[in-house]
Amino acid sequence: MTVMPDAIRVPKLKESGVLISGGTSGVGLATAFRFADAGVERIALIGRNLQRGEEARRRLLLRYPKIRIAFIGADANKVVEVLRAVDEATAALDGVDVLVNTTVGPFIPKLFHETNIEEIEQIVVQQMLAPLLMCRAVLADMRARRGGVIINIASDAGKVATPGESVIGAAMAAIIMFSKGLAIEAKRSGIRVNTLTPSLIEGTLTHERVMADPFSARLFGKAASLANLGVAQPDDLAGLVVFLASPQGARITGQTVSVNGGISVA
Repeated sequence: MTVMPDAIRVPKLKESGVLISGGTSGVGLATAFRFADAGVERIALIGRNLQRGEEARRRLLLRYPKIRIAFIGADANKVVEVLRAVDEATAALDGVDVLVNTTVGPFIPKLFHETNIEEIEQIVVQQMLAPLLMCRAVLADMRARRGGVIINIASDAGKVATPGESVIGAAMAAIIMFSKGLAIEAKRSGIRVNTLTPSLIEGTLTHERVMADPFSARLFGKAASLANLGVAQPDDLAGLVVFLASPQGARITGQTVSVNGGISVA
């Protein structure tokens, strides 16, 4: 049993309500399956694509018919939709104990001088904003309940400068630094905040997009050749998310962990 100060809650996974933003595919969906494997009985997924969301819910129920699983259609980059989605999730889960933010923007690497100036705002907003809004929306309830776990997925582009990812990297670096700052602020309320920073993740929609473009395919093909331990899969990140959310991760906060098979050691 994990011993914590009396005022701080560290529930077992089986007792936790888990909310996954971007949970309808890729890392988010793999994480939902891993949580269910670990005994979590209350899971909510947020995503923009309604068809994909209902299919994700169906697949989870097919394997775990006894869990309580909700899909909430919402755009996590929009304040009104985030507030609605978190209210619905809080009601469906009887409280959010774990928040996992896995959303990514639909952008691929592009050299800065070839990036249209009109694109810059959208790249920054759609890569960075959702985790901030989601964290703010769950924070009051977590603080009131004296405990919670937040795990944000960013990218090694926020730690290692890469040609073609100057704007994407800036947005990812913002998520990393935001998470560290929030970890310091929230620890007194028993809330832990950590960040995972993958590079390539095979088997995701983002991987399909980047490998379909000649420039980004060359860039990430070179990166893949450095992954001597293997290119990351969604389940690699999902397993680490579940560990960090469990009582075994109760002493870990403010950390940024690369999951990249050895592409970099930053």
